Amino acid sequence: MILMNYGMLTLTFFSVNLDFFFMLIFLLKKYRLHQVMLGYLLGNLILLVASYLIGRTLTLFLPEWLLGVLGFLPIYLAFHDDDDDDAQQAHHRTPILAVMVTYLSVCAGCNLAIFLPVLVGETGLHFLMTLGFIGGLTLLVVILINFIAEISAVTKLMTRYGESLMKICYVLIGLYVFWDSGLIRHLIALV
Repeated sequence: MILMNYGMLTLTFFSVNLDFFFMLIFLLKKYRLHQVMLGYLLGNLILLVASYLIGRTLTLFLPEWLLGVLGFLPIYLAFHDDDDDDAQQAHHRTPILAVMVTYLSVCAGCNLAIFLPVLVGETGLHFLMTLGFIGGLTLLVVILINFIAEISAVTKLMTRYGESLMKICYVLIGLYVFWDSGLIRHLIALV
């Protein structure tokens, strides 16, 4: 039984959501704190459940070590430029739905590509623990961003180095998936 590494979950969460943290600043200025928290939480939970279900389906057909090749997804994303920042926010009936749809439209692809290989070997119980952990991080991040949104030095630092830090995190996550899945040990045994 694999016990999820909470440090890796934290790194994964922050690297996947780093670019969305900027959007949270704007959403917090437009909507109430609790509306942003709930919309962001729902978006995160939807993508985590989708990643887990896809991963569970793959484990029915493929050995875990072979699923380690999914580690190439976050590494690919680290070196692939996309234009997620250009996503337009649609008008919605409620602020909660607006935040959730904005998050899903901006982060769905990256979130699925990054969390899928990280969650692929998790049991149902560990996945529930992961949902609780990521849910807590989600709420904490919104509260923290609400406070630091007013600090101009933080905004300048994230603007200058945010993309590079996110790419480094993606590569580290990919390497972790290679190792944790047993792919590296399997390849070494073949040599």
